[in-house]
Amino acid sequence: MHPAASVIFFTTASGAGYGLLFLLGLAGAGGLVPAGLGLGLTGLALALGLITAGLLASTFHLGHPERAWRAMSQWRSSWLSREGLAAVVTYLPAGLFAIGWVCLGRTDGVWAVLGLLAALGAVVTVACTGMIYASLATIRQWRHPLTVPVYLAIALYTGGLWMALLTAVFGGEAGVFLWLAIAAGIAVAALKLAYWRSVDTGAPAATAGTATGLGGLGRVRLLEAPTTSRNYVMREMGYRIARKHARKLRVIAGGLGIGLALALLLAAAAVGGGVAVPMLLLAALAGSAGAVVERWLFFAEATHVVTTYYGAEAA
Repeated sequence: MHPAASVIFFTTASGAGYGLLFLLGLAGAGGLVPAGLGLGLTGLALALGLITAGLLASTFHLGHPERAWRAMSQWRSSWLSREGLAAVVTYLPAGLFAIGWVCLGRTDGVWAVLGLLAALGAVVTVACTGMIYASLATIRQWRHPLTVPVYLAIALYTGGLWMALLTAVFGGEAGVFLWLAIAAGIAVAALKLAYWRSVDTGAPAATAGTATGLGGLGRVRLLEAPTTSRNYVMREMGYRIARKHARKLRVIAGGLGIGLALALLLAAAAVGGGVAVPMLLLAALAGSAGAVVERWLFFAEATHVVTTYYGAEAA
């Protein structure tokens, strides 16, 4: 599948934003952070800014972005519609929670309830995003039981990295969120390794033989291309990446997003204090960059069954 920059930015930016919103909602309601202006304004502005930027970027991949609002009308059958609705609904408690925290300095009582609702909305929205891909039976790398858990884990990890930085700067239970980010990073590594191992060794969803129904007659191969030039299907669903390049990018994603970020987090935990802040910033940047590479691979390594009609032997 063609790894469109707008979709990659959308899934990584909004994922980190929702992960951060989830932690801010829980932390505010649980009294793990002070209800001060600095953390509330910076944290919620970053979270909602990432979410909004990501959602707006997702419309750039549409043929008619001005009609994006119509996608939400199909919520009964479409995970894309459900994601859109969940995102819009989440803005309400998140916005009110932000008003209570930033303007009133309150995260208790009814404001705590709003924080918890915003956290719940963040989880639902990210799960819906993952289900957009997990529900597509035509792409075996996406129709996988680990797709949604990976989306949720990466959102928690990247959001946790930024939360650890924010609490180190503005106060709160910084150690809790630092170790939470470490645990989430380890979980992401375990899930992605299991996912890659599974898709590398899994049987194809379709072959040229099963796609044409001629497999019983022997090996099926393409004699002549169905079109004389590249078309939309070939551009969007026939993207190819060499296996050797995919392996290098997997190493980069793991080494940068997990290895380097976790090393910086452990170093920050060891030194503590203000010295740890630059390390936490670098860890957040490294983890976010690794998430971008991982998400690029998620699209680039996916094979659509339609490619069997354009010369691919299996997908």
